Amino acid sequence: MDDRGERKRQTERHATSGRDNPNRDRNSNRTQGRNTPPGRGGQDPNRQRFNRSSSRDSGSSVRDDRPRDPFLPPEIEPQQLPPEVRRDLLSLDKTSAELVARHLVCAVELLDEDPKRALEHARAARRRASRIAVVRETAGITAYHAGEWAEALNELRTARRISGGSGLVAIMADCERGLGRPEKALELGRTFDTKSLDGDSAIELKIVLAGARMDLEQYDAAVVTLQGPELDAAKEGPAAARLCYAYAEALLAAGRTDEAHVWFMRSVEADPEETDAEDRMVEFARDTPDSDSDA
Repeated sequence: MDDRGERKRQTERHATSGRDNPNRDRNSNRTQGRNTPPGRGGQDPNRQRFNRSSSRDSGSSVRDDRPRDPFLPPEIEPQQLPPEVRRDLLSLDKTSAELVARHLVCAVELLDEDPKRALEHARAARRRASRIAVVRETAGITAYHAGEWAEALNELRTARRISGGSGLVAIMADCERGLGRPEKALELGRTFDTKSLDGDSAIELKIVLAGARMDLEQYDAAVVTLQGPELDAAKEGPAAARLCYAYAEALLAAGRTDEAHVWFMRSVEADPEETDAEDRMVEFARDTPDSDSDA
């Protein structure tokens, strides 16, 4: 069950959601030490420094492996970030804070349209503010959208260590699935206190864990994973639609076709725009033999 496409919009609202973090980054704007080649057999180090300086002055090319920042459109302003996120950046000097804020704005704005470019902006922000949780969380979300599962997982783990929050556990578990490790996704779900999650986040985690069961071809277990009070046909909204859709997919994989059709229909009723459940119902109608033609 590839449910990542259905869930990506849900993650966008978390990007730069702005937690108040007790751990402020007061040193992240300091220039990191450059890698310099070690002294060669017996040469005077002072002579080496002179030679390197002379080569730069003479115009010869010196390789610079540092990543280049993506272009920032002049109309992008730091004030486009929520105030609580800008507060998290106060530990930086003013110039760095404004630059990081503008890159974060670009990352969020490009998330749907061009996730690879969004990730470039998130990485640029991270290079200047690597100890600020909301920056690492945004980098993790954009990496997830770009399909960079390992990078996303690392960023979200780091954000979780800094802030002590959930670290968007559903996305972390889904990254484990993306890396071909559904068992790790299930382990993460077992070790995390789901009572600390809000309703929508708990639903997202259920969907991911059911997806991990599907990856392992444990279809009946996937059906059971999705059952519970949240699975209510009367509920409406995007989260309810995604849960009904995931349940329908699990039922279908378990060979319970008639029930799957019912839950695809309930997904449409919960929110017709959130999933492609309506298209799935059309497929059902096309693939189901007409009883009159069989007579």
